Amino acid sequence: MGFPSGTLERWLRRGRRRLFRPRVDFVYSRRYQIELPGAAYDNRRGERILTFLDSSGLLDAKSVHRPEPATFRHLRRVHSDDYLDSLNQPGSLTSVIGFAIAEHAADRILDAQRAMAGGTLMAARLALGADREDGGIAINLGGGLHHAFADKGERFCVFNDVAVAVADLRHAGYGGRILVVDLDLHDGDGTRALFAADPTVHTFSIHNQTNGTEDAIAATIVELPGEVEDGDYLEALRSRLPGLLKSFDPGLVIYLAGCDPAADDQIGNWKISAEGMLERDLYVAAKVRERRLPLVVVLAGGYGFEAWRYSARFLSTLLNRGRPVEPPSTEEITLVRYRQLARELAPHELTGEGGGDGERPGDDDWGLTAEDILPGLAAPHRSRRLLGYYSLQGLELALERAGILDRLRSLGFSQPTLEIDLDNPSGDTVRLYGDETRSELLLESRVRIDRATVPHSALLRIEWLLMQNPRASFTPQRPRLPGQKHPGLGILPDIMALLVLACERLQLEGLLFVPAHFNTATQGRRYLRVLAPEDEAFLRALEKALAGMSLSEASHSVDERRVLNRRTGLAEPWRSMPMVYPLSERLRGLVAGDDYERKVAEAAAGFDLKLT
Repeated sequence: MGFPSGTLERWLRRGRRRLFRPRVDFVYSRRYQIELPGAAYDNRRGERILTFLDSSGLLDAKSVHRPEPATFRHLRRVHSDDYLDSLNQPGSLTSVIGFAIAEHAADRILDAQRAMAGGTLMAARLALGADREDGGIAINLGGGLHHAFADKGERFCVFNDVAVAVADLRHAGYGGRILVVDLDLHDGDGTRALFAADPTVHTFSIHNQTNGTEDAIAATIVELPGEVEDGDYLEALRSRLPGLLKSFDPGLVIYLAGCDPAADDQIGNWKISAEGMLERDLYVAAKVRERRLPLVVVLAGGYGFEAWRYSARFLSTLLNRGRPVEPPSTEEITLVRYRQLARELAPHELTGEGGGDGERPGDDDWGLTAEDILPGLAAPHRSRRLLGYYSLQGLELALERAGILDRLRSLGFSQPTLEIDLDNPSGDTVRLYGDETRSELLLESRVRIDRATVPHSALLRIEWLLMQNPRASFTPQRPRLPGQKHPGLGILPDIMALLVLACERLQLEGLLFVPAHFNTATQGRRYLRVLAPEDEAFLRALEKALAGMSLSEASHSVDERRVLNRRTGLAEPWRSMPMVYPLSERLRGLVAGDDYERKVAEAAAGFDLKLT
């Protein structure tokens, strides 16, 4: 009996985990997920990590724990009553977040950070309470809110979860020394200030710029300005941590494993490679475990959709006996997660055709048809389901289970309302509004089955896809792109995953999309491949000519025909270029491989482009 690709390795990992599993507990709650327009933070970070570890055969379901939010009593041990009371006032989080937010968003932020504080508290209890002589490792897939002080919050940090956890341990009678190792890019100033007068808690921080007071009884402050690379960063860690562990002799270590030092972080200025990040994390874990100390890990900073991969690589190494498992792309792990959710939905729940409790299609109408009721007047039969499959209720259920409707509610759209229009000959249309009055359009897509673009293939063609937040505003960081009336919703990876699942349910060979602008083609490149080699050659030439420009500047340059072909002397307008997400091996073969690349190279000779 054979195993599908990847299945045997996952099976072997599960077997090794049962035999040699280190004591690693995970703490996570969906409450951690905060939708905040314009923020670079990936609110699905913890979920992606868990999905990856589970799909890799490394996760034991019994090791995943859901925390309760930190209570007001827990918070009072760290934060002043005046500060906590002030959080109930309108606009109280503006100074913490850095811009004005709606009250519903403020409530979600407070709820999420209370949950994260409860998560770090639970992780500390798990690490210390592990039934081992050397304690355990507990990971809170959130937290690290190190800019929160006793009487104020700063830089998105409202409650200091590490201090809340330490205060809880002290209240429960734990008297051991605690070392806080903070390797987030930014100075752990709030944590250091909270423990400035406490000799039993040592705060160790390597960061890009020191903020606030440096006066603390037990603190190590290492500032590394400029665009730091692996060598200097790892040397700073190796030269200080072992001696500190020996001299301070802690009984517990709390590690803020921030991913914002990474070179591709969206707001960081350091240039630490993926290898350097993994070496850093493993070095900390190894030095702590050499001394048989319990270890708590919190995620801390990390900005952009790729931040989760650094934590995932580190945690896979802990669980896989020192051998890292390379995480897939964010797009791939999103699809894995949605496939897991899809297995929980039976076809009859999506089609509305019965199937539950032995029910058969037609059972609810005694099998009567329009012809039975009004002979001679029945219109030709036409499916009243999207793509002939999804009922309105089934589509709403799929969006609800995927968490998309809840994400829209967290943005202030309290009653997301769905409608489908099946009467347009150019395709079936889905519209999602922010409320029951249908006054704010959030999503609109027209789709149909295409059997003409690729011979002998049936594809799901996306004729139109609009996702927008009509309550958000464009900013210098997020300027208007061609074709946009409002900023986006930030759910493109989720919608693409759902469309791929629709292809799989309908047994289609892939997705087909024809971008109307350079920016949509560039964004689609994360998921789609250009079908024709000559179009791929043109797009590569455009990308080369526009290198170094922002996406907005580049897209407007193409729309305004400011890209010139040196060979012809003419401006090169945007061209219609079908792009596909291939699901079948045959379709993959059409858009990849040596023959495809040869044709791209041949076509490239015709495109010598420059920006005028």
